[in-house]
Amino acid sequence: MYLNEDCGAVYVREKGALRCVNADTHAAPPQHRLFNRDFSFKLCIDALPSASHTKKSDFFIFTYNKEGSLRYSVKSLFDLSLQFIADHIEHVDSLVGFPEQMADKLFSAAEERHKFIDPHTASRALQVFCEAYGELVLKSLCLRNRSLLISERLDEIRMFQRLESLDLNGCRLGDNHDIFKYITSDVLSSLVKLFLGTNCLSDAGLQRLTAPVRVMKKGLENLQLLDLSENPITEKGLGYLTCFQTLQKLDISGTNVKVNLSVKEFFRNKMKLILSETPLKMFAHSDCKTEGWAEQVINQWEIRAAEVPKKDNKPRTNALRFYGREKFVRETLNSLSG
Repeated sequence: MYLNEDCGAVYVREKGALRCVNADTHAAPPQHRLFNRDFSFKLCIDALPSASHTKKSDFFIFTYNKEGSLRYSVKSLFDLSLQFIADHIEHVDSLVGFPEQMADKLFSAAEERHKFIDPHTASRALQVFCEAYGELVLKSLCLRNRSLLISERLDEIRMFQRLESLDLNGCRLGDNHDIFKYITSDVLSSLVKLFLGTNCLSDAGLQRLTAPVRVMKKGLENLQLLDLSENPITEKGLGYLTCFQTLQKLDISGTNVKVNLSVKEFFRNKMKLILSETPLKMFAHSDCKTEGWAEQVINQWEIRAAEVPKKDNKPRTNALRFYGREKFVRETLNSLSG
């Protein structure tokens, strides 16, 4: 039998005993290497499908040791998978059945990638999470005095499902705003608190707001607290409120309703409510807050809505070129300089 020096130890079994036939019994066993000494490799990150959307640093964790030297380690497969899903969250069909703990991390990863800010991906990304987790994404939404935010982000706001509290005080929505279709839809049948003070809401708007409950017995059927203060509603509009069988607290201060004996009897007999001599604390808006995973998303929307766009001088330049004034001024300056 021919034995090469490069090969390892060869063992044979004779009479039930294992014996080495090509190595010195006193010598130390050779150290085998998986690769040769001059072996090297290169991590081809550029060849990955999402290389155009992902930074190379996203695959590594950079830290400093005690000596101040920069060291890096590769991220775990879980973190890389989470990043990949967050980068393409708008293409996910459903997250129903996905663990809540992992969904919370996935939501944070998508938020870091501005998936809920980009108008092209915000609505679909929120829909994926809201359909699966509902009140965990957003339980309470406060849009007090944020009419501009409502106008710019109405499509995204409609994605929130199973809200329990919605504050629209001071938004001056009027009677025909599109957000009322969202408020009276089935996705907000869980709404318990609704603040609509100072919204220029008249009897006609109150009639539209209560129509789904009065006619189809769905919509705001679980409402317990309603704020209608500082709106031009009258005694006629109060009749539409009798459809709210679970209503416990109502604020009509600052309206055109004159609180007299007949109005007090109406509330006592029709709605089982009595007049409070002092303002109730829950109508002071001191507890108005946004609560849920999307709390920071709402704050980012507000910051974007408050940004003043830069003026574009291009139309003015085009007008000068169209009328030939720019050419005239340039020729005049050249002649003066000559």
